Amino acid sequence: MAQLPPSDTALRVSELSQTDENGFALRPEAGQMKMIADELDLLGLRKLSFQGSIRPLGATDWTLEAQLGATVTQPCVVTLEPVTTRIDVNVTRQFVSDWSDPDDPEVEMPEDDTVEPLRTWIDPAVVMLEALALAVPDYPRKDDAELGQLVYTKPGEKPMTDEDARPFAGLAALKDSLDPDKA
Repeated sequence: MAQLPPSDTALRVSELSQTDENGFALRPEAGQMKMIADELDLLGLRKLSFQGSIRPLGATDWTLEAQLGATVTQPCVVTLEPVTTRIDVNVTRQFVSDWSDPDDPEVEMPEDDTVEPLRTWIDPAVVMLEALALAVPDYPRKDDAELGQLVYTKPGEKPMTDEDARPFAGLAALKDSLDPDKA
C-alpha cells in the first residue's frame, strides 16, 4: 500500500529526478497566509512566495535552493504601531542520508544549520515556514520611534535620571566641586 504524503506540497524522495531539477513554486492562498500570520504572531502577511528546486547532491543526498519573498506587518516594539517589512532571502537546505542525532541532550548547535536528515519526504512548505520564521525581524521598530525616559521617585525627592545612574557620574560631579578653577 502506498504511503500518503504528509501534506499536499511534500515530495517523495524516491520519485525525484536524479538528472533534472525538481522545481517547485509555492504561493499560499489568503486563508493559508492568515493561518501562517497567526502562527507567527504577525499583524499581516502578504505576497508570500517560495520558489526553487531540489537537486541531487552526490549519490544519496539532496539540496534544496529557493528564494523566499514576503511582506510582513508586526507591531513596533516601542509604539505598537504597525511596522511593514519586506523579506527577500535565499534559502538552502541539504538533506543528508547519513544524519545522526546526538545522544547527549546538551549538545552545541552545529556550525552548518542548513543540514537536515533525509527522510522519505521533502516538504518545501515546511522549509518555507521555517525560513520565514527565522527571517521575520525579532524587534521591529518604526524609523522615528524613540524609547523615552521614565523617571520614578518618591514625592519630595529629586528624581534619578539615566545620566545619574552612570557609574562615574558621581565622580565627575565630585571632581568638579573640588576643582578650584570651576569654583
